Amino acid sequence: MRNIVVVDAPSNLGLRPPAPGTVPGCCKLAGALREQRILQRLKASEGGVVVPPRYDRGGWQEGDGVFNAAAIAAYTPRLADRVERHVRAGDFTLVLGGDCSIQLGASLALRRLGRYGLAAIDASADFRHTGNSDRIGAAGGEELAIATGRGQDDLADLEGLKPYLRDEDVRLIGIRDGDEDLAELARLKMPVLTVGEVRSRGPADAAAGVVRSLGSDALDGYWVHLDADVLDPTVMPAVDSPDPDGLLPRELTPILGALVRSPRCVGMNVTIYDPDLDPGGTAGALLADLIVDAFAP
Repeated sequence: MRNIVVVDAPSNLGLRPPAPGTVPGCCKLAGALREQRILQRLKASEGGVVVPPRYDRGGWQEGDGVFNAAAIAAYTPRLADRVERHVRAGDFTLVLGGDCSIQLGASLALRRLGRYGLAAIDASADFRHTGNSDRIGAAGGEELAIATGRGQDDLADLEGLKPYLRDEDVRLIGIRDGDEDLAELARLKMPVLTVGEVRSRGPADAAAGVVRSLGSDALDGYWVHLDADVLDPTVMPAVDSPDPDGLLPRELTPILGALVRSPRCVGMNVTIYDPDLDPGGTAGALLADLIVDAFAP
């Protein structure tokens, strides 16, 4: 079994404030999962913390582009450096976020190394860009668009490596049926498995199909992005945008397990769980259990 290295990326730079004068609590995700003894349970190595810049939107207003863009642009290469180091060493890198903008760090790292795919397990595509929305601002809802080259160049073209991901190398799993991005994703031929399609095919079969499709010789491997909001809010209410009709733990477990146990998978990031919204810690305990179970033989 490969060595698992846990790296903390406690950035909340890509989310809107939950209330005036506050900051998103997902920056506490890594600490909460460590409280669940995730390192010890995975027998993982310590990868340290990539400390993000301060959350400060300054005088940002709607129409100004992505807020905290300079901070995200500074943070992304630093996180990419850490991911790249471990991927080169042959480690499985488990990045504990943070909001979804941390995915840009992994995408940039893998773009430096070659051509990699992405399996995004998420309630939404995070595909907001100027071609489909007039509410650009929160990179945590736009990171896939940015990573595929849609977005302002100070984020989408770091190190002149735009795009970090090709459309055809992305797989989306767990998007809610009826999501507004589905038509555009279909036009782009970006494969999607909605919650309904996962249930129709069966989680194990659906996951096996994704793993096979990412086994192409054209790819050097793939990364997994796990957004906690893919789970139904009855079991995971501690997210910024809980949408009904999500996956249940018994459905997510075989999908996540098949993806991370493949030798083609080089790492995973975990995002969006907000301990501030989970005072009893039950949702965090569930998330930790799901991750640990995914790596079990």
